[in-house]
Amino acid sequence: MAGDSKNPMLQYILDNPEEFSKNLARVFENGGKALSAYLEPREKGQRGPEGSEHLTTVVKTLSEVGEYWMKDPARAMEAQTRLWQGYMGIWNNTLKRMGGEEEPPIVTPDDADKRFKDPEWTDNNFFDFLKQMYLETANWAEDMVNEAEDIDAHTRMKAEFFVKQITNALSPSNFVLTNPELLRETMSSNAENLVRGMKHLAEDIEEGHGELKIRQTRTQDFEVGGNLATTPGKVIMQNDVCQLIQYEPVTTKVFKRPLLVVPPWINKYYILDLNPQKSFIKWAVEQGHTVFVISWINPDESQAAKSWDHYMQEGILQSIEQIKKTTAQSTINAVGYCVGGTLLAITLAYLEKTGQADRIASATFLTTQVDFEHAGDLLVFVDDEQVTNLEEAMNRRGYLEGGKMAAAFNMLRPNDLIWTYVVNNYLKGKEPFPFDLLYWNSDSTRMTAANQSFYLRNLYLNNMFSKGELEIAGIKVSPTDIKIPVYTLATKEDHIAPARSVLKGASLFSGPVEFVLSGSGHIAGVVNPPEKNKYQYWTAPQILEDLDEWLSAADETTGSWWPHWDKWIKNLNSDVQNARKLGARRTKLLEDAPGSYVKVKA
Repeated sequence: MAGDSKNPMLQYILDNPEEFSKNLARVFENGGKALSAYLEPREKGQRGPEGSEHLTTVVKTLSEVGEYWMKDPARAMEAQTRLWQGYMGIWNNTLKRMGGEEEPPIVTPDDADKRFKDPEWTDNNFFDFLKQMYLETANWAEDMVNEAEDIDAHTRMKAEFFVKQITNALSPSNFVLTNPELLRETMSSNAENLVRGMKHLAEDIEEGHGELKIRQTRTQDFEVGGNLATTPGKVIMQNDVCQLIQYEPVTTKVFKRPLLVVPPWINKYYILDLNPQKSFIKWAVEQGHTVFVISWINPDESQAAKSWDHYMQEGILQSIEQIKKTTAQSTINAVGYCVGGTLLAITLAYLEKTGQADRIASATFLTTQVDFEHAGDLLVFVDDEQVTNLEEAMNRRGYLEGGKMAAAFNMLRPNDLIWTYVVNNYLKGKEPFPFDLLYWNSDSTRMTAANQSFYLRNLYLNNMFSKGELEIAGIKVSPTDIKIPVYTLATKEDHIAPARSVLKGASLFSGPVEFVLSGSGHIAGVVNPPEKNKYQYWTAPQILEDLDEWLSAADETTGSWWPHWDKWIKNLNSDVQNARKLGARRTKLLEDAPGSYVKVKA
């Protein structure tokens, strides 16, 4: 290719062969440490040969797509011809460019694709050729899935997902010799970047106890209770499922009706209390709410049998009882986030069916699904075969490892949450930037075998709650049982709880519903303090099942949805009283917030 004879990177190796050779030896040495960190727990029997069932699922799924194309020779030949024509077009285009002609590329990356931003991906004929050949192949593979007929929707969804994982993994941007930026870095530093990278790799495998736990931020820069989860409060209750935190008031008057926040247990609650600038909890306290938050336990094998019923009874219902004793108020407002909201919805239906509906006066659901027909990208992991395999793995330990769920979430956005960090950490040898949100994202939690199995089978797989077929504590419940006022927030770019799915669920409630759509995604659309004046939200006078139809009738407001929610909840009941002191009414103060449960590492 043009310019290769004057390649300064090759000359740099010749000028420094001794240093380069020494660093290559160090690379292999650190690589050996990484291999040892991977093998040691397996040799000690701490890690089993898990993962083969996932490979079987991938092969079986892609085989169904391949079968469609191979059973008709003419169709298979047409597909292969299409690919080779694309290759030949790129080759001819490159030859013309090498001859000095100006030729537009045959295929270009998406504008949002950050992998090929380095100028040499366009200016250097060799790297431009690699880039276009890769993109042509990736697009062709996606077309093979999309155009395959005679396969069901779920198989197609899985095939699209697996093809995406494979093509993203094989991108030339992920390898030193085919990424111009990595080549420059390696040559200019005499491979010092790879020495650091292999060291990081060994450390991350050791940190993951034999599995690669990709660092997404500088973990040493953060401490829960230090510079994260710092809103003052006290733990006032704890059991085998959770701790209950009460926060100190900062206003002289507070609303009589307390506020209970039910976070997801898939991640830790402090996403709602990241730091003073981003804390929904701190902000709610400042508005005059007496805020209580459930902090779920990070379970081990001793909690294996704790199921949805336990999380309802020992989590939400015991917390409500403790709040009643602490505040002398028999009715609360409740907020549920993600799966915490799903648990809250089922609890509300249970309370209605058992004559206890007055215990919760209003419910706020943040990116919460109660109907799973249009559930998000996680559906790719949910079918009877995959759930059965997961249950077998969970039953061996008594829980689902936190890293497994974290990896699943990362795979939904592989370029942003996996390969960007592989390149940065292990090939460039750099530390990632400190980012509190990514620290929280990596601070994973385990899930009890019984609870996770209940969640996947009854909700994701069989959608039993929306059908009125779900049984909890011996009672059949449905979203239609919920008659209290509800505030439901969806986020426009949510791939975990899509707005379409959240809206359909909201349409099932029997009481008054305020549906709000926020800009951004599952986290940023929720954690959006008013001071930032970021994003926007939409409101409309009535609930419609079709999201596009609802949006066409909606009004857009710039900024955070938090003040809109606060106004809604105060309109329901604005009675106030003097601020409540922590420890009042003989409430035992167990420890300072954020408590000990949230500090347990998975």
